[in-house]
Amino acid sequence: MFVAYRGGEKLRDEQELKAHLASILRLENVGLLLGAGASVGAGGHTVAQLWKNFLENRYADAQWLLAQGFVTEEEIVVDGDSQSEIPNVETLLDTLAISIAEWKRIGDDKHGDAVSVRSNLFREIVEAAKLDVDYWGNRGGALESRGLSDHRTVLQKFVSARQPGQPAPWVFTTNYDLAVEWAAESVDMSVINGFVGLHSRQFSPQSFDLAYRNRQALGEARFGVYNIYLAKLHGSLTWKELPDRTLIELAAPHAWPSIEHFLNADEEELGFMVLPSAAKYMQTTGFVLGEMFRRFAEFLAQSQTSLVISGYGFGDEHINRLILSALLNPTLQLVIYLPEFARVDQHGLPRSFRKLLELKNPRITVVGGQPEAYFTSLANHLPEPTLYDENLIGLRRAIKEMEDDGGHV
Repeated sequence: MFVAYRGGEKLRDEQELKAHLASILRLENVGLLLGAGASVGAGGHTVAQLWKNFLENRYADAQWLLAQGFVTEEEIVVDGDSQSEIPNVETLLDTLAISIAEWKRIGDDKHGDAVSVRSNLFREIVEAAKLDVDYWGNRGGALESRGLSDHRTVLQKFVSARQPGQPAPWVFTTNYDLAVEWAAESVDMSVINGFVGLHSRQFSPQSFDLAYRNRQALGEARFGVYNIYLAKLHGSLTWKELPDRTLIELAAPHAWPSIEHFLNADEEELGFMVLPSAAKYMQTTGFVLGEMFRRFAEFLAQSQTSLVISGYGFGDEHINRLILSALLNPTLQLVIYLPEFARVDQHGLPRSFRKLLELKNPRITVVGGQPEAYFTSLANHLPEPTLYDENLIGLRRAIKEMEDDGGHV
């Protein structure tokens, strides 16, 4: 059942929501924040499904984590009638990394077990993020896939809504998968993701300050947006750290053999996957992910900005704090798609989401109702690409007035 609130007021129907989305897409700066839920249609897993798979496939590892105090008993429930609580997987990995470093330093026997458990948890993360195997080696697989149709639709609608002189949309994601890149590529849309180069793509944050334009256009190009900006806040499956700590991005077909080997073997580490870790934060990972978060914070602070959130379960407190503090920007508009939201007095919702809801701020719009708030629904709710031409709008208005007066066109 469709349910949506803007501030403390309930929206009447989907048409009212669509009208609001059409207006915020015309603001000066527009962006998306995508979580794991946005990739389910493309073959990805939510964090809840990832953790469930880990418990089902590697319960002995879960018991070891419990015995060492990394998780609670409520977080390793496997009873089909009971719902296991979901730990913050990245915080868990972070804590494991610190413990592994310490146990290695003092020669503790738990070091080997911890490395093995962490590797198996990594495997479940990669399984959740790899999407369809056909995407990796066959370019046509991603181009023709229906699983990426919602991503294509959302990206095209965001880009097409840009007015002359407005910047390209931003896409921020906590996902490691390549759904956004593959979807953009399938419609010949350029992606600026912080990496530059042709055969050797190295991380260069200055690239976020660049854009594409049609140099043959006279004056200001009528349709001047040819790209999106992509900031992967938690890393990517195709990032690789070289021995000199330079970070590069691999093409998907080149990365896949190592990923496939890691999934099917007993390797301790996936050589090029970059994940948040306190043990690496002051090295390459800290620099790259820190830059991504800086761009996110800068975007939220800009005037006349809108951010549409989909598939994100408010499980990352760093992101939650940025969103909450960004409301000090009086021109920021938030639209949040959260399937589990059903009513304003509902219990069991994420704490940070409840804080936003309790503000009853008219600049915050929340959409719920299970399927009515899935990523597919967002793709359907966004306005169709159209020419925002004032002369055309005036002509249509004149024609309608003539028809209302009984005149002939």
